[in-house]
Formats: sequence, C-alpha cells, structure tokens
Amino acid sequence: MNPLVLWFHKLGSPPYFYRLAGRLLPWLWGLGLISLAVGLYGGLVLAPSDYQQSDAFRIIYVHVPSAWMSLFIYAFMAVNGFIALIWRIKLSETLAMASAPIGAAFTFICLATGSIWGKPMWGTWWTWDARLTSELVLLFLYFGVMGLYQAIEDRRQASRAAAFLALVGIVNLPIVHFSVNWWNTLHQGSTVRLFGPSLIDSRMLWPLLVMAVATKFLFAASLLSRARVDLLELEAGKDWARQVALADGDAA
Repeated sequence: MNPLVLWFHKLGSPPYFYRLAGRLLPWLWGLGLISLAVGLYGGLVLAPSDYQQSDAFRIIYVHVPSAWMSLFIYAFMAVNGFIALIWRIKLSETLAMASAPIGAAFTFICLATGSIWGKPMWGTWWTWDARLTSELVLLFLYFGVMGLYQAIEDRRQASRAAAFLALVGIVNLPIVHFSVNWWNTLHQGSTVRLFGPSLIDSRMLWPLLVMAVATKFLFAASLLSRARVDLLELEAGKDWARQVALADGDAA
C-alpha cells in the first residue's frame, strides 16, 4: 500500500490520532501564542495609523482574522461532515462536531468587533447590511449544528444529523464572502487579495497576515484538544481508552 494512503488509514484510527494529537499540541499552542503576540505587537504598536480612521482601524487585527476563520472553520466542518456521512469515519464525525463551538466563537468575535468598529465609522452599532446579516446567519448555523448534536442521545447519529445540517448551511458561505460585491452595502470591500496587489500598506499588511496564521494554529490546537476529549468519551468502552484513563489517573 502507498505510504501516504497507509498513513491516512492510520490517522483514522482513534488511538493513533489521540497519540499523534497529544504530540502536536504543545507545538501548535506554542506557535499559535508566539505568532499571536508578534501579530498583535505589529498591528497595535508598529503599524502606522490610518489616514482616515486613525488608530480606530487597529481593531482590524482581531476582526478580519476572526471573519476569515468563521468561514474557514465552517468549510472544514462541512467537509468533515460530508466524509462522515459518506464513509462513516468516526474521526471525521468527531472533528466536525469539535470544530463547531470554535467556529461559533470566532464568528461571535467577528460580529462583536465589527459592531464596535461600526459605531465610530457608521454611527451605529448594527445595521442590516448584507455582510453583517449573512455573518449573523452563519452564527445561527453554528448554533443549529451544536444544538442538534446535543439534542440526540446517540452520539454517532447526532453527529450525522448535525453534519447534514452543516452541509445544507454551506450555501451561506459564498453569500458572506461575495455580499459586498453582489449588493450595495455599508461594509467596505476586500483590501487583501490573493491575486494582485493588496489595497493596504505593507506595514499594516504583514501583522494582519501573521494574525491569520496565528488563528490557524490556535484553531488547530483547540480542535485537537476538544477532539481528544470527545474521542475518549466516544471510545470509553475500548481498551485503549481505559488504558489512557488509567494512565491519566496514575499521573494525577
């Protein structure tokens, strides 16, 4: 068997994933916290003030990465939900459900910081702007997935039902992303571009990109931490889970 295919098969094994995640967690938390500190220092201290918004623009270093993560995590959840529904892979079920609260947290931070930013810029805390409204719908979708998962007693049936809801809700992602192009909204258009020059000073851009990397590391660390706990609960009757529980008890 191809070594890469073999590795993916091994990754789908709960005990193998549990051990691998445990080894990765210190690195992910460390890299995430270091890059977070660098990004915040660069954005809050080193970056120059905006010529229109002055220092008020600095909330971008929390707001924008959170907005990006709200979409990224939902897509991650939906992909794992699709895998769980089609191939019934237990690890994908666990990853999909473990990512939902993290995605909801990033979405809430995005909405809260956007509201704080909107007050001095737009003169109001909230407006039913297309971007804001579709992002709010995204938060409700996260809540729906989490609520449905908790409403069904059988964990595996619950994860599949919630995964189906996540797949239905994925239609909202392009609406969130392209809303500023499709409708006349108060929300500004994209200033950071993957293709072509970004419409932001490079001294302001690099801390934003570092923050984007930091949130990815922090998401991965949070996800693996939650997934390990969920796998132990799901596999509570298995020998490997009992051995882990006994080892943790002895260590305590």
